[in-house]
Amino acid sequence: MRKRVGIGICAALLLLALAAGVKLRIEVGLPVEPEQASLLHASYGERLQTEPHREALESFIRNRLTGMYGVYTNLQETDQTREAASGHEVLSESAGLLLRYYARSGQRDRYDAEWTLAKRTFELGSGLSYRYSPLHNKRYPLNAAVDDLRIIRSLHEAAEAFPSGPYMEEANAYGDRFIRNNILDGYMYDFYDESVKRTNSFITLAYIDLRTLQLLPLATAKRDTLTANMLRIARDGYISDTFPFFESRYDYESKTYRSDTIQTVESLLTILALVEVGQHESASIRYVKEHVAAGTLYGQYTREGRPASTVRSTAIYAIAAMIGSVAHDADLYESSIRRMNEFQIMDKNSPLYGGFADARSGQAYSFDNLTALLAFEY
Repeated sequence: MRKRVGIGICAALLLLALAAGVKLRIEVGLPVEPEQASLLHASYGERLQTEPHREALESFIRNRLTGMYGVYTNLQETDQTREAASGHEVLSESAGLLLRYYARSGQRDRYDAEWTLAKRTFELGSGLSYRYSPLHNKRYPLNAAVDDLRIIRSLHEAAEAFPSGPYMEEANAYGDRFIRNNILDGYMYDFYDESVKRTNSFITLAYIDLRTLQLLPLATAKRDTLTANMLRIARDGYISDTFPFFESRYDYESKTYRSDTIQTVESLLTILALVEVGQHESASIRYVKEHVAAGTLYGQYTREGRPASTVRSTAIYAIAAMIGSVAHDADLYESSIRRMNEFQIMDKNSPLYGGFADARSGQAYSFDNLTALLAFEY
């Protein structure tokens, strides 16, 4: 059995221990079998006529934000020595978002080219590195479960979008490696460190991609155990009907949830994962919809629901749009896209034209731009 240690990718790790709290509410496997539902669905983006915004963004990403190893973490370069990825470092997160976009938009040639590049850039014996530094030719020896699952999801989407091809075989091959390294005794872990052959000791709730876990090549009983365990952890991290967001992490050793400030992007990803399998709280959708309409969906909150920051971001509204699409709420999708587009630079005289960027500083982040691009295809 692998040892587990409390090492982490990000600087902010385990901060404030909280009681696990909520009683187990669901003890069965998820109801949707992988073969029973399409991963691709009609895009609300087409009805909203987002084409000019999408085309400008895709051009910005391809022509300004991409180098020979993939999409830059930030348009502005750094010395690539920081604890978190920066500058022209590339992330498997970015590759996965772009792969999902190409699969969903039916761009097979670009999907194949990006997948070939991603394997060349991120391949580890145990999975895919979460980060590569071109300046230092450094491939970090850790994967990130959420990023590997996103790429596995893209392979399943590609198999559906492009029926002839090796996509399903590769999805299962990478799924097998994920099972070996990121799942232990029916539970999923944030990352696997190839250099020390260890996982960490907790799960970030935003990493629990329940729909993709359903697609892993596991026997039915093992899959049901895994999805029931991870569903329980996700749902029991629900804070309250008054503030219907989610705790940040669950520590397996202490059996407690741990959060400092509540990161909105993380909670929205958890809500999206639950909506995808029909296990969300209706209060979460109402809260998101209300604050999108008011333009008051901020980046950070206290556990009591008070804004800890008034910063808004592209990615927040992009994920809210995806939630609206999967929940079949056209109003939420459309209002989220309109809020998101407030951040896009549409001045054709600007060198940042089409991008979601800060015109003053020239900063343009991969996650914002790629999440927005994917939202246009939802």
